[in-house]
Amino acid sequence: MKYQRGVTLSGLIVWGVVIALVAILGMRVVPDVIDYYKIKKIVASTAMNASGKTVPEIRAIFDKYADVDSIQTIKGTDLDISKEGNEVVVAFAYEKRISLFHNVSLLIDFQGSSAQR
Repeated sequence: MKYQRGVTLSGLIVWGVVIALVAILGMRVVPDVIDYYKIKKIVASTAMNASGKTVPEIRAIFDKYADVDSIQTIKGTDLDISKEGNEVVVAFAYEKRISLFHNVSLLIDFQGSSAQR
């Protein structure tokens, strides 16, 4: 007697639900992660162009870069600007709450600095 092989209907439904939940999570989280990497790139560019500039000028540089990349998450006023040795260090930290469904949300803390390479 040969054994039957394959997927049962209930197994197919369970895997379909799991794949759908992972896809929904990915569609909600990926845009915010992309924004985070854009912000890191902008902060690095701002820090490279910051030598000899004042803090308001550095924030204005960041805002110009953010306008080009359509970043609305943080502004130049949210940056922490300091000096380590002769190097200007631009840092940022923010949290993003992503609503998944009904009353369930995901909270992600993003942070970065131009000193981190």
